[in-house]
Amino acid sequence: MKLNRAIPLLFVFGALISFSAKAELSIQITQGIDNPIPIAIVPFSWEGSGVLDEAIGDIVTADLQQVGEFRALSPSNMLAMPREEREVYYRDWSVLAQDYLLVGKVQRAPGSELIQVQYEFFDINREIKLAGEVLTGTAAQLRDIGHEISNVVFELVTGTRGAFTTQILYVVSEFVSSEESYFRLEKADYDGRRAQVLLESREPIMSPSWSPNGQDIAYVSFETDLPRIYTQNIATGQRRQITNYPNINSSPVWSPDGTKLAMVLSKDGSPDIYVQDLISNELIRITDHPAIDTEPAWSKDGRSLVFMSDRTGQPQIYQMEIGASTYDVERLTYDCFHCAKGQFLPDGVNLVHVRRETRQSPDYQISIMNVETLRVITLTSTKFDESPSVAPNGSMIMYATKFNGRGVLDAVSIDGRVKFRLPSSRGDVREPAWSPYLN
Repeated sequence: MKLNRAIPLLFVFGALISFSAKAELSIQITQGIDNPIPIAIVPFSWEGSGVLDEAIGDIVTADLQQVGEFRALSPSNMLAMPREEREVYYRDWSVLAQDYLLVGKVQRAPGSELIQVQYEFFDINREIKLAGEVLTGTAAQLRDIGHEISNVVFELVTGTRGAFTTQILYVVSEFVSSEESYFRLEKADYDGRRAQVLLESREPIMSPSWSPNGQDIAYVSFETDLPRIYTQNIATGQRRQITNYPNINSSPVWSPDGTKLAMVLSKDGSPDIYVQDLISNELIRITDHPAIDTEPAWSKDGRSLVFMSDRTGQPQIYQMEIGASTYDVERLTYDCFHCAKGQFLPDGVNLVHVRRETRQSPDYQISIMNVETLRVITLTSTKFDESPSVAPNGSMIMYATKFNGRGVLDAVSIDGRVKFRLPSSRGDVREPAWSPYLN
């Protein structure tokens, strides 16, 4: 379902889809920056009968505060409740030391069951309107509309495209007995809301991955008692089994152009990296080494892969161009006892990875290494961090960790200053995969 736009005053980002909710994750902010940007988000007025299921102002407030860079003024401290520009007096907000103001109203579209959301966004210090638009959608799309408005505000203030309309994949496991567990592959909004089960099984599900267009996913399922790689279309649920090789079939990752999958197979002996063309089904072996080569991730230009290998005795991260000699491999990490799960940020220079510093240290933490300067920044302080996945705007990293003995998803900004947690209502949550932009 698409959102309709009227009175477009600023380009914002495209089509959004609404899904029915299952058990949901719920964000808890665990760390923010010291001096967040003050913003007043006036509760949007509802000019219709009944009560709406969602409050646009609350959605935008949650979005902006969850990324840690904004501090929203409590409505109880507001001097006025404007709904549109003609009711805005800049001095009311300047005296409250607010830098930005968002106002809006919600009403029925004329002669329709659709809902219109009008918003306007102001710079208080410069006393100018930065953006305004009317978005039209169904009642089920109110969260989409709220996230869309958050994208606009975030980009205008920070200069970085917002990722509030993105989604995440993750795996949930529920313990039933010592002999049985249930596994679910779920998809949800970036904040864990509107979760949808894509696959449910009594056998393990692993390694979910998004296609570049966000329409398909890949994963590993043990539903035949052996690990096999599948792709699945999100809209139709149609599945395709990609591999049926002996032994290990794991870690599928889409190429940037969406035509290939990198994967780990052990059909010829030890685990190695392979690439399969999804159109011709041609399979190309990338690495050929008696050690374990695993956890592939594509470079942004699709010309090379980074992967983890223990070929020097301990797990380290390497890079190799597609089509290069199996001996032409570049080692990227040297200064850690165990480095794994490497993937580049959108800049192609900074490598996100899981790091264990020394043999004596039991801690596995999320770090970033600049491959040109070799400078390393450790972003997390918990002990069992794994499976980092980067937001498409490169601003946040979501990863799996443990909290109160349970698997949860945490997120951290690339400078380590902002953190939030998405605890599950039930089960252990792991292996997050952040979607690309979905429009």
